[in-house]
Amino acid sequence: MNWTIPAFIGAAIAEIAGCFAFWAWARLDKSPLWLIPGVASLCLFAWLLTLAEAANAGRTYAAYGGIYILSALVWLWAVEGTRPDKWDVTGVAICLIGAGVILWGPRVAS
Repeated sequence: MNWTIPAFIGAAIAEIAGCFAFWAWARLDKSPLWLIPGVASLCLFAWLLTLAEAANAGRTYAAYGGIYILSALVWLWAVEGTRPDKWDVTGVAICLIGAGVILWGPRVAS
């Protein structure tokens, strides 16, 4: 099984959750204890990216960016209650197409 897409989805959830924990502490006056699961979540995010089946870390990170952008808009809608507009949807579609080209584009062996 190719773990790239599930790894990207899991990484996006972990990254957003980890970053939100820091946001909650710094911007929403939550307890510093929020930082503990935040750091754990960001470590999980980094590990999940290593499961992507790509030869280069840079390409993995670049392709993951499209999934992260989609996840951020899902978070915007599901957690923050703000529905993405047509420009958000258009932008994420462009990013996902770009991520696909980066991840699955034909490569010339060097």
